[in-house]
Amino acid sequence: MNAVMTRRVTLAACRGVTVSYGSGRARVIAMADVDLTFDAGESVALWGPSGSGKTTLLHTLGGLLLPTAGTVSWKGELLSSLDAAARTSARAHGIAYVFQSANLLPYFTAFENVSFAKYASAESDRADPEELLSLVGLGAKLDALPSELSGGEAQRVAIARALAQQPELLLCDEPTGHLDSDTGERVLNLIDALQEKFGFALVTATHDADVAARYDRTVELSDGRVAAEQTYEW
Repeated sequence: MNAVMTRRVTLAACRGVTVSYGSGRARVIAMADVDLTFDAGESVALWGPSGSGKTTLLHTLGGLLLPTAGTVSWKGELLSSLDAAARTSARAHGIAYVFQSANLLPYFTAFENVSFAKYASAESDRADPEELLSLVGLGAKLDALPSELSGGEAQRVAIARALAQQPELLLCDEPTGHLDSDTGERVLNLIDALQEKFGFALVTATHDADVAARYDRTVELSDGRVAAEQTYEW
């Protein structure tokens, strides 16, 4: 019997990453000595209470925040060695965000919000805003302003906006935090289905143990440190 081995491809890695603010007695350590890798196509939950370092880790992983110590790499390139413009360029080539709030441009329609992300992306020729909005169930809401959308609809526009960037890695920061439980469940199911369809790696920060249990791997954070990791075989 021949075994078929699948080689894991690492997209992003944190090595000895520490993030701190202030100095002396006022110094606050938000994240301390974190070592993690994130592979193509996997789904990872960053789980822990408020203040555990989940958002800091997401922002550092995506190049929005520079570590005080340690290194963060994206596809083998050190993000921490690049200037802000170069880090933005690196993100434009494969990393997208979905935040707790949809953060849509308030005077842009749903179609325009997704279109803006499309044209800001290095892969803009591959994404059609109307198709993406239809894919997330909002084909009839193309001309709606954010103020005319429900919370769940706005978050689906945010997901379509992220997909317009053709991500290899999607970072979600408490994406259902402002939604009721039923709407939140539908949003999570949508993200799962889209990951299966497009094959991007997914890293989601959550304080909810039930949400964390949906993922291939759970990384528990406590006081800015990795407290435990659990990998599930489905």
